[in-house]
Amino acid sequence: MDSLTIGFIGLAVLVVLLLARVPIGVALGGVAFVGIWELTSPRAAWGLLANIPYDFVAHWSLSSIPMFLLMGFISYRAGLTEGLFRAARVWLAGVPGGLAVTTVGGAAGFSAVTGSSVACAAAMARIALPEMRRYRYDPGLSTGVVAAAGTIGSLIPPSIILLIYGIFAEVPISKLFIAGILPGLLTAVMFSVMIITRVKLNPALAPDRVPSVGLREKVAALGDTWPVLLLIVGVFGGLFGGLFTPTEAGAVGALLAIIVALLKRSLSFETFKMAVSETLQSTAAIFVIAIGAQLLTRFLALSGVPEFLAETLAVDGGSTLLLVLGFSLAYLVLGMFVDPIGIMLLTLPIILPIADAADINLIWLGILVTKYLEIGLITPPVGLNVFVIRSAVTDIATTTIFRGIGWFVAADLVTLSLLIAFPAISLALPGLLD
Repeated sequence: MDSLTIGFIGLAVLVVLLLARVPIGVALGGVAFVGIWELTSPRAAWGLLANIPYDFVAHWSLSSIPMFLLMGFISYRAGLTEGLFRAARVWLAGVPGGLAVTTVGGAAGFSAVTGSSVACAAAMARIALPEMRRYRYDPGLSTGVVAAAGTIGSLIPPSIILLIYGIFAEVPISKLFIAGILPGLLTAVMFSVMIITRVKLNPALAPDRVPSVGLREKVAALGDTWPVLLLIVGVFGGLFGGLFTPTEAGAVGALLAIIVALLKRSLSFETFKMAVSETLQSTAAIFVIAIGAQLLTRFLALSGVPEFLAETLAVDGGSTLLLVLGFSLAYLVLGMFVDPIGIMLLTLPIILPIADAADINLIWLGILVTKYLEIGLITPPVGLNVFVIRSAVTDIATTTIFRGIGWFVAADLVTLSLLIAFPAISLALPGLLD
């Protein structure tokens, strides 16, 4: 049996294992180990299994992942972003569906200090859902907006997904971070426009508007946003000002989050312990999947599958759009069944050589991949953010949440179309760093 056949058989077995709900890290590593054994020798397979995990985890740039996660979990557990939501609620009080639009704005701000969509959705469920239920918002709209707004955390820096993508694709993390800003804001604007339009056409979705307040109250509410603003300015001001590297930015952000939480007197030992525990669990889960992906990358390289696909699908500039649309379809389908980081680490060994052969800008591709994964977080049957919301509101059916999320998926598809049609949305800001 030739190596190419073994490679494709390995991919087929991997799909079967994923459909059988085998943990993705185990599936990736197991298929890769057996495949390398068949392609080379048992000794080579054991040697790679012994060396690759350490070589990968010991990579200095990966230290930023637990640090950014720690910053996010401390911000969440210490309630550093609640003032941001309150300020947004005051300023958007007179807007149709104002609380839902406020949730989108609050999620965009929260994303700037977490980088985790799930943490963002969990925080907004705790902060925003009780308010919308108090004002009798439609259950589908209120839960849908919280689940969808949480996905903004994947794009607005510091994004864990962009960070991992940058490490695997070997592109500058700082450029990826700044490239995610405009697409993230565009996503927030599209969600907000859709909400306002729906509520205007059907006021029953948000029957009671929050009373408007005067300018003095609005200005006073801005004072509650200082924790988030301090973190954003501290981390991104230093990052883009050249004071520290993207790898060091995670540690600076975590330290700043601890200092701000102590200044607010909202960081107890119990809160800190919970944040550290969640950081360790999330980091371990990411690293196990990433190690499996590294083994799979080595297996596929030995089999020649990426080179075969790159040669088969290599396209000229006029057909690049068809290739990107093919990526889009594949990611949107995978997003219905596999968790976002798992999808990315599963597919990057295959799509990066193809994208390189087609001369696709890897910064732009990173933003598109992240957007695909965002949509996967809210599409059935495995929309992770939907189940995060479901755990917070046990009296609302999962089907109700998925029905409400449909409008946001439609808005996301429009945003994705704009990002594909106009790459400058993603590339304009990174171009300023050249």
